[in-house]
Amino acid sequence: MDIVLLFKSLIMGMVEGITEFLPISSTGHLILTGDLLNFMGKEKRDVYEIFIQLGAMLAVVWEYRAKLTQTLKGAVKPGSERNLLLAVVIAFIPAAILGLLFSKTIKAHLFQPVPVAMAFIIGGIIILWAEKRQANKVPVVESVDDLSLKDALKVGLCQCLALIPGTSRSGATIIGGMFLGISRKAATEFSFFLGIPTLGAASIYSLLKHRHELDMGDSGVFAVGFIASFIFAFIAIRALIKFISTHTFVGFAYYRIAFGLIVLATAYSGLVSWTV
Repeated sequence: MDIVLLFKSLIMGMVEGITEFLPISSTGHLILTGDLLNFMGKEKRDVYEIFIQLGAMLAVVWEYRAKLTQTLKGAVKPGSERNLLLAVVIAFIPAAILGLLFSKTIKAHLFQPVPVAMAFIIGGIIILWAEKRQANKVPVVESVDDLSLKDALKVGLCQCLALIPGTSRSGATIIGGMFLGISRKAATEFSFFLGIPTLGAASIYSLLKHRHELDMGDSGVFAVGFIASFIFAFIAIRALIKFISTHTFVGFAYYRIAFGLIVLATAYSGLVSWTV
């Protein structure tokens, strides 16, 4: 077993876990990290990144296992549990449909350094706008259990923006929710829940589609990335919930803008040969 490759997989898993549920785009960070580490070939790395997303998704399931169990049990009768389950299903549908219809076109035209960098920068500016806007308004929805199905659909439409590379699924849903009058905490938790079917379905679909790239010889590398992704996503989820109780997303906005500028600088200088 190649120890260096396992170490690189550990780093990739850490990056995925830390960035998946933060509004900073895990895809962009994995692309840059993978290029800096010269990690695997392009097609094999694509499958690997899809696989370790499942680790991050399972971290949400584990952290909210009590809430999810309660929701599933209570969904048999009318009430907040059924409403939350329906809200997640409804919010999931728009991105699922658009992803199936346009993912190839988007990947062919927008997976380039400049579009990715611009998505980072524009996303950062939008976060600053959303935070300034919410500072002057009282949220209409304080708890994820109070989310209406109409608002859930709107959040689902916001998630469609994440099909644009560099946008961030978490960023699109959380900030979109804040624009809709949902509290920072409720929007963040709903983004976590929405990530379960979104990441799960996307990962399973892509793995089946690219199963010819899978090789038992890579099982150790994939396992290390998966476990690292799970552990660090679990840590990031808890840290983010604690963080937003006393802080805004302004810091993430400035980070996105700076990261976008780094992407542009490395692309144009040739310092990093982006494989997007």
